[in-house]
Amino acid sequence: MTEKLECAVIGGGVVGLAIARKLALLGRQVVLFEAEAATGQHTSSRNSEVMHAGIHYRPGSLKARLCVRGRRLMTEYCIARGIAWQAIGKIVVAAEAGEVEQLEHIKAQAEANGVEDLAWLSPAAARLREPAVRCAGALFCPATGLVDSHAFMQAVAADARAAGADIVLSSPVRGGLVTGSGIDLDIGGRDPGRYNFRTVINAAGFSAPRVARSLAGLGASTIPRSYYAKGHYFVLAGPRPFRHLVYPVPSRGGLGIHVAIDLAGAVRFGPDAIWVDEPDYRFDESRVEYFYQMVRRYYPDLRAGALSPGFVGVRAKLGPAHAGFIDFVLQGEDVHGVKGLVNLYGIDSPGLTSSLALADEVARLAG
Repeated sequence: MTEKLECAVIGGGVVGLAIARKLALLGRQVVLFEAEAATGQHTSSRNSEVMHAGIHYRPGSLKARLCVRGRRLMTEYCIARGIAWQAIGKIVVAAEAGEVEQLEHIKAQAEANGVEDLAWLSPAAARLREPAVRCAGALFCPATGLVDSHAFMQAVAADARAAGADIVLSSPVRGGLVTGSGIDLDIGGRDPGRYNFRTVINAAGFSAPRVARSLAGLGASTIPRSYYAKGHYFVLAGPRPFRHLVYPVPSRGGLGIHVAIDLAGAVRFGPDAIWVDEPDYRFDESRVEYFYQMVRRYYPDLRAGALSPGFVGVRAKLGPAHAGFIDFVLQGEDVHGVKGLVNLYGIDSPGLTSSLALADEVARLAG
């Protein structure tokens, strides 16, 4: 006989952990299934660890709304839990005069999203703030910050467990079945089994469409195609030349190859966007020449030989590079017709910043 349980969360990245915490704090019986031997092994731990302010997202979109609210929630949470974070600020630069118009669009978009503390910087003012940077103009966003994403995830997981959630590792979801009494999930790993859940939250990151396709009884027309953007990060040797994060104007594949600084002060550049058929963490060192070319557009003094391989991340996408802006997708029963199922698709940047706000949104959808 299939064991009947209340709520399953599929995926132990930062968003899945935040959802499990929220539901457990609301008094729900929660089991989180993570395929890997530890939580946060994919996109959640392979990123720039930036607390985004919400300036790059279309007004009215989930990304805009949840990023702005999520940054506030994350800041409050980090202060309360003693998690390392820093409001380091970000400069978005127009490397050429033809890109200044994009800065004007970003500023207007940011203000529409409720981010009103952006400041224009002339080329001279930008150089005073960041002497190593050359540009035709820039925007300064003081609200952008850094966070220790690993400590954040550990704290969120600890909260979830303290509230009664079970976090079960090395337990991939092999498939499932929509039934009249809930959703059956087939769990693999060392202790395989079939369990029936009243509520299932599919927060499996870039694997979410695959998980959805494995659920018999869920209409295929509601499941988006998966796209994967592989991004390299190269580490800069020598003293730190920047005070703030430095971003070029966005490219279609993402926010561009930017200056990422960790809380220890180390500098890396990334990510690029290589579109791949499947998630792939192999590092392609030949990308370094492209990085020199792109970074020198705003940091011309980058010396040859200063970059060394760092790491690779993979971002969940719902469209190819030319698709333009694509929002987070949260699907409940009103979309796919399956009672008790919530699917999260395309949770790329700003997923980390938005995680606590996403959890609130999912809790409302889950009922």
